[in-house]
Amino acid sequence: MLSHGQGFDRPSQPLRAHNAIPRDQVLDAAHDLVIEVGLRGLTMADLARRADVSRATLYRTWPNVNGVVADLFTRDFHRALEGVVRGISGGDARTILVATTVGLVREIRRLPLLRRVIELDPQFLTPYILHRRGSSTREQARILEGLIRDGQNDGSIRAGDTAVLTAAVLLDAWAFVLTAPVFVEEDDLDALDEELTTMLERYLHP
Repeated sequence: MLSHGQGFDRPSQPLRAHNAIPRDQVLDAAHDLVIEVGLRGLTMADLARRADVSRATLYRTWPNVNGVVADLFTRDFHRALEGVVRGISGGDARTILVATTVGLVREIRRLPLLRRVIELDPQFLTPYILHRRGSSTREQARILEGLIRDGQNDGSIRAGDTAVLTAAVLLDAWAFVLTAPVFVEEDDLDALDEELTTMLERYLHP
């Protein structure tokens, strides 16, 4: 979800010391373990062994397993966003917003990590649904709100409180990510995403 002239740069994580570790090395190991055993079976000791680092080194970067998994979800979101943005050729802000949102819904819903967490450890998602916004959600809101402002400026998106419009779009998007597979079969998800496109177009149209 990129506004006109706004690039998306995946935040770099520079090594801080001679014994610091590449974050992707740990996150790759965490991903494999979650797929294999779920979140409840993931420990810092197991993760250290799989990533071939010491537990002390892990704890210098993450306080616990949940911190690692939160960063893992953030990385997956960044990668999904980069892939979706590369496939968007342009258009006004509303066109870009809708295409990016629907594309992200489709890609995030397919993530093996998310599917495994929903299958084995759905309680991990509860705080982010009911109590607070995680870093990925805050970033999604920031990007969406920028696009909504751009759309209001270029006349492609109706007037209104940008924060409220952003929240409404995000709520729709997350419902289609998390609960769509409950209501329709796998073969019908593309048709459902077309309905999301129509919903967002009509909601945001001036």
